[in-house]
Amino acid sequence: MLKDSVILVTGGTGSFGNKFVPMTLKKYNPQKIIVFSRDEMKQWEMARKFANDPRVRFFIGDVRDRERLYRALDGVDYVVHAAATKIVPTAEYNPFECVKTNVMGAMNVIDACIDKKVKRVVALSTDKASSPINLYGATKLASDKLFIAGNAYSGEHGTRFSVVRYGNVMGSRGSVIPFFLSIKDKGSLPITDARMTRFMITLEQGVDLVWTAFDDMIGGEIYVKRIPSMNIMDIAKVVAPDAKYEFIGIRPGEKLHEQMISPEDAPFTYAYDSYFKILPSIHHWQSSQERIKNGVSVADDFQYTSENNQEWMAPETLARWIEENTSDIGSL
Repeated sequence: MLKDSVILVTGGTGSFGNKFVPMTLKKYNPQKIIVFSRDEMKQWEMARKFANDPRVRFFIGDVRDRERLYRALDGVDYVVHAAATKIVPTAEYNPFECVKTNVMGAMNVIDACIDKKVKRVVALSTDKASSPINLYGATKLASDKLFIAGNAYSGEHGTRFSVVRYGNVMGSRGSVIPFFLSIKDKGSLPITDARMTRFMITLEQGVDLVWTAFDDMIGGEIYVKRIPSMNIMDIAKVVAPDAKYEFIGIRPGEKLHEQMISPEDAPFTYAYDSYFKILPSIHHWQSSQERIKNGVSVADDFQYTSENNQEWMAPETLARWIEENTSDIGSL
């Protein structure tokens, strides 16, 4: 599907974009990938990596700027919407800015994609959008709803919109693994709560889920990757086995455990080999066989949470992953 196409990635200089671009160039050989973001320094650094590849273009812009989006989307076939204000404490203390990017920016992307006749759009979401307790999660839930409803706005033969949702990206900038690695030699690690659990996903798995969505989507689906969980103490022991622990308490807006599918979503959720699919309850889309395909309904009381997950990552698996990816951890 993506072969010989023109793809635009909003927030494309972030962790996801830095992995999506080379993987997609290699697998699909698109005509062009446009990296759309507002940070000129990150664009300059990323451009050096692709200096000899004419398929990669860079476009300075902000999803808050609708006119700039219209210009950037000229001739684009597919869009991955990865731009977001996503650090939980940052969003809590700068709520207006978070809403401008995550909600108003989503509306701008939807309108511009419809008007520019983009074929398909996949928006990146987060586990924090399921039963949110912080502003970041609340804005991403609103964004998810906007992208789902965008299918009705675009009409039967217009732009299609879907969402992918996953948890903590292993080794990405600002995440727990590079943070622990950066301070492990100090002899002490700050731990929020020893009971805390998180979903674990690699960037490669995140990119693969986006490809799956582009290939499978009819419009309005939320794709949730089946991924393992891990306890924060197991992560700390792998990174710094000899360190002492300082328990500092949960930060504002933070959950003890994460959730990707709530019990309220269970009636509209279907299971597949490597992911779940939440169908929208509007317009009777939840009973659309075209969207369900070969999916199997989950139990009425089903919920997908990091503490009740059936799959757990072993410490040895994490240790091996860190050893194999040392050079990339925290750099993307």
